[in-house]
Amino acid sequence: VQLQASGGGLVQARGSLRLSCAASGRTFSNYGMGWFRQAPGKEREFAAAVSWNGGSTTYADSVKGRFTISRDNAKNTVYLQMNSLKPEDTAVYYCAATSGRYSGSVLYTANYNYWGQGTQVTVSS
Repeated sequence: VQLQASGGGLVQARGSLRLSCAASGRTFSNYGMGWFRQAPGKEREFAAAVSWNGGSTTYADSVKGRFTISRDNAKNTVYLQMNSLKPEDTAVYYCAATSGRYSGSVLYTANYNYWGQGTQVTVSS
């Protein structure tokens, strides 16, 4: 599956952004989807994940209550709504797809089969 992330940009602290990730090439609803992020000099970290039908979601503690992941299988797209942004949210955000069973393993990059190219989010203080 090919993934194309978009929606990043520069925003002030306490602002909002919505990221999108459009999928193509395979049946989108067969895959759980995740968002990860990587700040300069740091490892890629988990942000949020959603099961194939949107029925289950998982969030990192650092974004819980501020970010919302959702998907529209009719549009082959997964979203990440980011509110109350903080400077520490600054990173390149990646979407990823997993064909594995939705479980605690969605937190780990090794669980994902496909990755998008990333979109930069910069939050100014």
